[in-house]
Amino acid sequence: MDTTRDGRLRRYGELDGKTFLIGVGAAKCATSWLWAYLATLDGVVVSPLKELHFFNAKVRRHAIEDMDTTAIRRLAFHIVQEGDACARLRTEPLFQASVDRVAMMYDDNAYFGHFARLCTGAPDARVVCDITPSYSLMGREGFGAMRAFCASQDVAVKLVYVMRDPVDRLWSHVRYYNHLDSRRNAETSWRDLLDDPRFMGRSDYADAVEALDATFAPGCVHYVFYEDLFTDAALADLCAFLDVEARPTDMSARRNETEIRTPIPDEARALIAERLAPQYDFCRRRFAGRVPERWAL
Repeated sequence: MDTTRDGRLRRYGELDGKTFLIGVGAAKCATSWLWAYLATLDGVVVSPLKELHFFNAKVRRHAIEDMDTTAIRRLAFHIVQEGDACARLRTEPLFQASVDRVAMMYDDNAYFGHFARLCTGAPDARVVCDITPSYSLMGREGFGAMRAFCASQDVAVKLVYVMRDPVDRLWSHVRYYNHLDSRRNAETSWRDLLDDPRFMGRSDYADAVEALDATFAPGCVHYVFYEDLFTDAALADLCAFLDVEARPTDMSARRNETEIRTPIPDEARALIAERLAPQYDFCRRRFAGRVPERWAL
């Protein structure tokens, strides 16, 4: 990671003693819902940008797009909206956060500066959150850089990683691609995607879990299964991990849900299950007794 010219990162007193939660994936595993839920909890501050893409913009492993370019486009969008841009910047959290994210391109201090600014307006904050599922792709090198970078602050770094039935997760991602580009029909595009390492990397739970286990101390990573997430027990466990009080929520609400509903063809299910069989095997070994029954393979 780049630092300041003298090689040091600024330490932000606003973050001292806080828990810094990083949601590292997986994609299409209800991370948008999780981000929204965390935002309702007392003492928890989330970035207005659900996905900051700070670390993975620097460690571009299996990258599909340039997230710095995306950040510039997002800021440009806010600038040209109706009304006085300067007045809106003073009052709109998403606009402000978009400015912060662009600053992260040339000043690494802007990352923690973003959260320090948010805490200034939330004096009771005990937990701050960056939920960016693409971080799961960074591997040991990327997570090592993340850990070293976070050591510049007086924070307790914790991570959460959500896993979903591998076939269901992958097909949800296929449909999401179809949603983004109507020319990419889910019923036909899935074959090509199975040969794309950038796409398949998002299904590699073994790679992510082994990298997390090798990088962070036991007890610093909270692993949870998508099929269990929407329960009072799972949310109570998560909140205990963060040392905050759980809050009742609407378990039926969904966020960022793909509008495309194409069912998975039988042939696709069989071939995808065969390709992802090592992921089922790994999870059953690593999380013995915890893998949901819904994982039918």
